[in-house]
Amino acid sequence: MQSVAAFTDTYLPTVNGVTYTIQTWRERWHRRGGRMDVVFPADDDYDPEPGEYGVRSLPFPFYEGIRIGAPRIPGAVGDVDVVHAHTPFGLGLAGLRLARRRDLPLVATYHTPTGEYAEYLSSVGAIERGVERTAERYERWFFDRADAVIVPSEDAERRLVDEVGVEAEIVVLSNGIDVERFEPVAGDDFRRRYDLGDGDLIGYTGRHGYEKRLDELVRAAADLDATLVFGGDGPARDELSALADDLGVDARFLGFLDREELPAFYSALDVFCFPSPVETQGLVALEANACGTPVVGVNEGALENTVLDGVTGYHYESGDLDGFRRGIRRALAEREELSARCLDRRDEVSVDRSVDRLAALYDRLASE
Repeated sequence: MQSVAAFTDTYLPTVNGVTYTIQTWRERWHRRGGRMDVVFPADDDYDPEPGEYGVRSLPFPFYEGIRIGAPRIPGAVGDVDVVHAHTPFGLGLAGLRLARRRDLPLVATYHTPTGEYAEYLSSVGAIERGVERTAERYERWFFDRADAVIVPSEDAERRLVDEVGVEAEIVVLSNGIDVERFEPVAGDDFRRRYDLGDGDLIGYTGRHGYEKRLDELVRAAADLDATLVFGGDGPARDELSALADDLGVDARFLGFLDREELPAFYSALDVFCFPSPVETQGLVALEANACGTPVVGVNEGALENTVLDGVTGYHYESGDLDGFRRGIRRALAEREELSARCLDRRDEVSVDRSVDRLAALYDRLASE
């Protein structure tokens, strides 16, 4: 197997979709006898394992929980066969430099549409648009220097081609789900532990960012006879809590949940709700489905394809609160049938399938 150096601006102790994907791919790579090192922004709260190399970093002032790493190349990763950049910034530049210096294949993954986060830098419309245009020009410059760009969904491919203008080879490759971890479990203990009662539960877990439009979920829940449960945290949490209080929504904010708790969280829910239009795949939706929980998600971004109407859940149009409520009510009424269909698709979203394709891509590029 090819030896790989993965460069990322997002890693432990921060827990998100990018971190999860890198960790899971690395574990599967090692399980197959391969080597995949990770270069990431060092954090005092995380003690690296062998093969993980933290570089000097500073907190990103506009987005809590994100650190900016110095674009350094640790000497220990200089002998790899393939470089994989999971970011176009900071440490992605270090990966690009290593690939050029040693004439190695460079694979880049497009995890996040950078322009969507312009509002964190400014609330002035003209400035936001300027930041978005600058981000797209930079992304085009970086990704066009890769030998292949991995995107987790057809929607992400469309964005890179039509909006960003990337001309490099693009490979649609799902991040995949660890179906050994995410499987149905009894949710009763989870309900009791957090005093969630016996009624219908709807909820979401992940970063509470403004770009996720979680206020739509709170507003939709106002006319539903269900308890709303949030796992995770983020800058929008206080406003979401205040909105729930104003609307009389029975909302519970559980904070960050250990990864080991997530299968029980998903299994305890009757419906997982996902209003975010900025997802490049929406891993938490697939995790919920793998646990047998249907998803009601916005009909935008990757969720257009991640959620299958009448199979794994239902769609609604962004901003259509009545449509959101109808989708949730329908999913609640069809919970058992939808759950069975979700479980039938577990193998299709397995991370092992994704790593099979990843290995084939590395091999092809290394042999060219």
